[in-house]
Parts: sequence; C-alpha cells; structure tokens
Amino acid sequence: MASPLELRGVGKLLGTAWAVRGVTVAIAAGELFSVVGPPGSGKTTLLRMVAGFADPDLGEIRLDGESIAEVPPERRDLGFVPTSLGLWPHQSVFEHIAFGLRERRMAVRDVRTRVAETLRLVGLEGVERRHPAQLDETQRCRLALGRVLASKPRALVLDDPLAPLDARRRASMGRELRRIHRETAITTLHATGDVHDATALATRTGILDRGEVVQIGPPAEVYRRPLTRAAAELLGDATVLAGRLESGPGGQIVRVKDVLTLTVSATGLPPGAAVICLIRPEVIHRAAADARGPNRLFATLASAAWVRGRWECELALAAGVTLRAELPATGPTAPAVGDLVTVLLAADDIIVLPG
Repeated sequence: MASPLELRGVGKLLGTAWAVRGVTVAIAAGELFSVVGPPGSGKTTLLRMVAGFADPDLGEIRLDGESIAEVPPERRDLGFVPTSLGLWPHQSVFEHIAFGLRERRMAVRDVRTRVAETLRLVGLEGVERRHPAQLDETQRCRLALGRVLASKPRALVLDDPLAPLDARRRASMGRELRRIHRETAITTLHATGDVHDATALATRTGILDRGEVVQIGPPAEVYRRPLTRAAAELLGDATVLAGRLESGPGGQIVRVKDVLTLTVSATGLPPGAAVICLIRPEVIHRAAADARGPNRLFATLASAAWVRGRWECELALAAGVTLRAELPATGPTAPAVGDLVTVLLAADDIIVLPG
C-alpha cells in the first residue's frame, strides 16, 4: 500500500549547487513527520517542491500513490502554511477560513457550518470578525492553520509556522498543534530549525544536513543514537572529545589525550580506530566520592549557572578536558566554583562516532 505522501530521490539545483539532494521519505497516513535542519539546509526548498511552488530537478513526489509533478499547487489538495503565515490584511477571520470553501462552490449554509467547526478546532471562536492586525501572534498562527484545515486537505505541509512566536507562545502553540493533529489525524510534513519543535511534535524526525537527509527515526532514537556528528550536535548540546578506541577488560574503551579513559558500549568499530565521543550534559550524574562505576570521574567545578531548575556547569578534568553538565538544583545555594565533585557516566550514554 502506497504511503499518503512519498518523496523518492528528490533533488533541487539552485544555480550550480544542490539545495536538496536525494531525499527519500515515506510519510504514513496520520503521521506528523518533522524535518529539522540549520538555516540553509534546504528545508523550505523541500517543502516548496512538495507544495508545488518549485519543481524538482530529480526524483518524484507522490500523493496517495500518484505522481503530482504535473499538478499545479491549487489542485494538489495540500494545505500549505508558510513561515510568514500568508494572511491577507483586508480579510476577517471568517473570510479567511471561508475563502477556500467558497472557491469550491460550497453552499452558503455549509460554509457557515464548516467555518464554525474550524473556529472551534483552532480555538478562534468569538473573533471571527477581527482582521489579522487585531490578533496576537498565536491567534494569527491559529488562523493560518484554520484557513487550510477548513477544506480538509489530504495532507498538511507546514514550513515552520511557529517561528514568529517567542519561546512561551511557541511552546503553547506547539501543544495546540499536537492537539489539532490528534483530533484531525491529518498526514503532516513539518519543517523547522527548532529542535524542540521537531522532537516534541513529531512521530518521526528527519535530520537534514546540507540538503541531504542523514537520519530518520523516532525523536528519542535520533537524539540518543545519532548517526553523524552533525545530527548529534543539531539535536542538542554535547561535549565532543576526540580519542582512540581500544579493547578493555569489560569491553571497549576510548582513551582521550592519554589522561582520560571512558568505558563505552560496543561500537562495531575496530580497536585503534579514531573516534569522537559526544556526551550530553543531562547524562552526567553527581555522586558521592566513594561511588563506584566504570566511568567515575573526578572534576573541579569551573562554572555554574542556574537555569530553569538546574545548574548548568562546566567540569574541569585533567589536561584541559572540560565537560558540560546539567546538575539538579537541590537547594537555593549555588555550587561553589572550585569545589571538587565526583560524577558518574553510564557507558550506554556516551555516543561514539568515527573520528
């Protein structure tokens, strides 16, 4: 059975450079698939091709099993929301949502019914007479979603519509987007440069790096088991340590600068291989000085900043090696810079990639 939305080896040249190259992904019915990448990675170009505003130079885009290469944007039955939201200042909320329905020559009574349903869905009841300038940023985002959802398209294409929002409104609107997706079960392709949005919203996440998808998987999987350094660093903060892989008494170890030895889980790489270890701040745990573990490290607290209920710290180890750590805030007193601390690190929490 064909996936509702499928990209097969899609590529786009901008000048002489590939903005998007060889992108292949099949999005299941009712799935919310997020593409995440840094600025310039090709996210918007990819979505514009899906929506029909740009033609691919390679590959094929299929909707419900049929190629849509020759189908103009207005006939693809896709709901597209750009980052700019694309609202019309002269139209009211009601007129925005009714526009597509009237274009389809829906009966007046049915238009009113569908608009009312859509207003409830996106949380805009009571403001249908207002114009975009009279709405706050979150309401404008709701309106842009409502306008395309009213026509009940086969799939939804979202080019980072939460980008104009500040952090608080972005988190709130993200929760609303998840709710709307649960209620509609509409197949959705979402692109964003915000890692939190990509992982919090999506059922699966695709990592886009310089126009290529380097990894696809559930958000927790790609976060814990990135396949490339670019994917690992894009998805979250990490200390990067270069070293060499060796055989140890309990499995494999990585030697860093000949002064630090880390026990790691099986890597599939041979002894002697140059590797990099990526260590997320949240996997480092403070412990008692007499604690036992394969990766018990002694460090000096180099800095500490209180951020949303935790201490963001820098831990100085031997030979200039520094780890970034997030330690729980167990009291109102800040850890003292210069304190000696003991931390533990599980072998499975160290991400090892070829160096």
